[in-house]
Amino acid sequence: MKVTKTLLTVALMGLGAYGAQAQIKINTKSIGSAAKAVKAATLSNDDVIAYTKEYINWMDANNPVAPADHELAQRLVKLTTGLSNYDGQQLNFKVYLVRDVNAFACADGSVRVCAGLMEAMTDNEVLGVIGHEIGHVKNQDSKDAFRTALLTSALKDGVSSQGGAAGALSDSQLGEVGEQVANMSFSRKQESMADEYGYQFLKANNVNPWYMAMAFERLVELSGGGKESFTQKLFSSHPDTEKRVAEMGKRAEKDGFKKPEK
Repeated sequence: MKVTKTLLTVALMGLGAYGAQAQIKINTKSIGSAAKAVKAATLSNDDVIAYTKEYINWMDANNPVAPADHELAQRLVKLTTGLSNYDGQQLNFKVYLVRDVNAFACADGSVRVCAGLMEAMTDNEVLGVIGHEIGHVKNQDSKDAFRTALLTSALKDGVSSQGGAAGALSDSQLGEVGEQVANMSFSRKQESMADEYGYQFLKANNVNPWYMAMAFERLVELSGGGKESFTQKLFSSHPDTEKRVAEMGKRAEKDGFKKPEK
């Protein structure tokens, strides 16, 4: 039996028209205690990407993905036109019809945006979030975090590359990796570098980079100004988020951009 875990305490209530369920679903079944630790040397970059694809396939199969003719899917397609191969990174985009105010990008270039976030933000703010998440992929943060999740959960049982190929993970092992990924956070330096990438991403796509700061501001509002919630995992962590809003705004002003009207 699969269990739904609440990743976000701030849930939007106006998503009935989109058929959105309460929260994003991950498999929270746990596996047994570690029988064998796997050394990092046994896990190649190709292995990490292969396991990432397993993970995202499970996520796509167990969460409601907006069909191509859905309003939010069409909105995301419009927002991401021309980004399937951005800065040398192959990307693919989907919308999860869940209330979570969240988005994430995986090491294989899969970017997933939740309906809650799309409902809470303007197109340009959503694009700022996407740019930030792509930054984590380009900076190797997503791959390193997923590698850590594998080494500290499922692969402790000795599930490692065999004969040069990554062995398939069981449903429960994918679930434990999902728990690790859902709870991962990035360092202040990693977040700053992703902020920088997202800022330049907006400029490169002819969007006022003020929208990065405005997306941050919206997240702070939704998290109750600092209450513990999964919102802070997106741009972790409080109270740094408010500082980053100020820094991004000052930079945009210095670069000659005016803050858009809300």
